[in-house]
Amino acid sequence: MGRTIGIILIILGIVLLVWTGFTYTKKEKIIDAGPIQVTADREKSVNWPPYAGVIVLVVGAILFISNKKEI
Repeated sequence: MGRTIGIILIILGIVLLVWTGFTYTKKEKIIDAGPIQVTADREKSVNWPPYAGVIVLVVGAILFISNKKEI
């Protein structure tokens, strides 16, 4: 089981290194005055630092290497 988790973490670490974030659009109310409402589409971004991918990758490699024997 440790090797499986290690492989998953290695793949996740590589994905985090390659894909460093994403953006999405959110509707926000700008004016809400009774029957009059004005909304705007705002673009938000979610980013994570590259060292997060390195940490996940290293932990996955350690798990994979430390569990050499799997029955």
